Amino acid sequence: MAGPKESDWKRFRKLVPELRERYLKGKNHEILNLLTAPGKTPTEQFWDAFDKMKKERKILVDCLDGHSRSKMFMAMALMCRYGMLNEDDLAGFSNELQDSLSAYLDG
Repeated sequence: MAGPKESDWKRFRKLVPELRERYLKGKNHEILNLLTAPGKTPTEQFWDAFDKMKKERKILVDCLDGHSRSKMFMAMALMCRYGMLNEDDLAGFSNELQDSLSAYLDG
């Protein structure tokens, strides 16, 4: 793929904040569950939540930092792999981009 269409790039930039907030809403809930896990000491709860946050930080950096048009495809592939971007989100992009992502993720 040579580069994203202008319409795909514009949609991607507009969609990123929504994807981030939706993803973090779910992850914050998971972290809250770790912080309040029954049968664990407060220390265990803290370190479990801390480890989860470190893992999620790496995912967020991989997917959301330094967006450029030339890196959009790879960012979208990572977002798909991490569950940040789903099929419904992809429906608004060009068929060419959807096909390329599908082929990349399946291959």
